[in-house]
Amino acid sequence: MKVAVVKELYPGETRVALAPANIPQLCKAKLEVVVQAGAGERAGFLDAHYLEKGAQIVPDLESAMSADVLLKVRAAGTDADDGADVFGYLRTEHTVIGACDPLGKPQAIREWATSGSTLFSLELIPRITRAQSMDILSSQATIAGYRAVLLAASELPKMFPMMMTAAGTLTAAKVLVLGAGVAGLQAIATARKLGAIVSAYDVRPACREQVESLGGKFVELDIDAASSEDKGGYAKAMDEDFYRRQRALLADVVAQCDVVITTAAIPGRQSPLLVTAEAVQRMSAGGVIVDLAAERGGNCELTKADQRTLEHGITILGPTNIVAGAANHASQMLGNNAVKFLLNMVVDGDLKIDLDDEIIRETRVVAGGEITCQRISDLLKN
Repeated sequence: MKVAVVKELYPGETRVALAPANIPQLCKAKLEVVVQAGAGERAGFLDAHYLEKGAQIVPDLESAMSADVLLKVRAAGTDADDGADVFGYLRTEHTVIGACDPLGKPQAIREWATSGSTLFSLELIPRITRAQSMDILSSQATIAGYRAVLLAASELPKMFPMMMTAAGTLTAAKVLVLGAGVAGLQAIATARKLGAIVSAYDVRPACREQVESLGGKFVELDIDAASSEDKGGYAKAMDEDFYRRQRALLADVVAQCDVVITTAAIPGRQSPLLVTAEAVQRMSAGGVIVDLAAERGGNCELTKADQRTLEHGITILGPTNIVAGAANHASQMLGNNAVKFLLNMVVDGDLKIDLDDEIIRETRVVAGGEITCQRISDLLKN
C-alpha cells in the first residue's frame, strides 16, 4: 500500500502532513511512502531528508495521487477551496486523512462525498486514553498557546518579568488567559516562564487545579457554571444570559491586565464573546490582546481575523493559523498524530477499516459517496 504526502496550497500554510522522522515507522509497517517534491520545505524539511528516511520523491501532485492513502494537513472545509487542489484527482479507492472542519463546514463534507473517496477527519478523534497520541487538536493547540504568548510579548511595550536594576524597579506584566484548555494551559506555562504574573479563567471549575499547578491564579466569577463541560471534556455552549453576566464580570478582570490571551472555542460553533469593546477601552494603553478564537468570530468584540488592529490604545491580534509560525515542530507533532492514526488501521501492510473501533468509526465522515457521520448529517438537515 502506498501513502502520499503532498504540498499544502492553503495561503500561509507552512506545515506538512509528515516529517521525515515519521517515515521509518510507516516503512516498518510495510507501507511505501511518496512525497511530492518541495512538500516539506517551508517547514524546514528538504526532499533529501525524506529520501534519507526511506521515502520516494515524486515531481508533482498528479504523481503523488497514484497512492492509496493521502495524508494532508488541510482537506475539505479547512482548505480555502475545500480541497480543490486534490479533489479532481480523487477516486473511489482513495482514503484521505487530515483536518476537515466537518462541524464548521458540513457543506464541504457533502461536496467531498461526491468524489467517492473515503475521508477521515482528525478533529473528531474521540477523547479516550487510547487516542491521545492521535489528537491533532491537542498537539496543535500546544503550539498555539506558546506562540500566542510570544506574539503578545513582542507587541507589549513592557517586559514580562519583574526586574530590580540600578535604574529602578520594573514591575512584572499581568497576563490573563481566558480558557484553560490545552492552548490556554500552554499559554499560562509560557507566560510564567517569561516572568509574568498570570491569572486564568475557564467556565469549567474543574480547571482550577491545572491552572494553579502551572503557577497561575484561577479567576472565580460569581456565576453558576456547573453544567459547562460536555462528556468529551470540552466547554459547551451556554445560553446568552450566562454569557452576558460572564462578560460583565470579566470586564473588571480584563481592565487590570496588560495582556489578554483568549482561547475559548466550541467545535463547529461561533466563538463565545468574552471581551467587549467596553472592556478593551478600560485596559491601560499599550495593552495587547491575542485572540486565538478569531477564526470563528473571536472572543473579543473588536477582533478582526488575521489582522493587527489598534483600538483605544490596545493592540488586538486575530491569527487564524498561528501554528504555522512554528511549522517544523507543528509538522512533527501532526505527523506523529497521523502515523498513529493510520497504523491503527493497517494490518500486514493493508488498510483495514474496522468500524467496531471507536476511533475509526467516529472519524470516518465520508465513504462510498455517502456522509457516514450522523453529526454532520444532522447539521446539513438544519
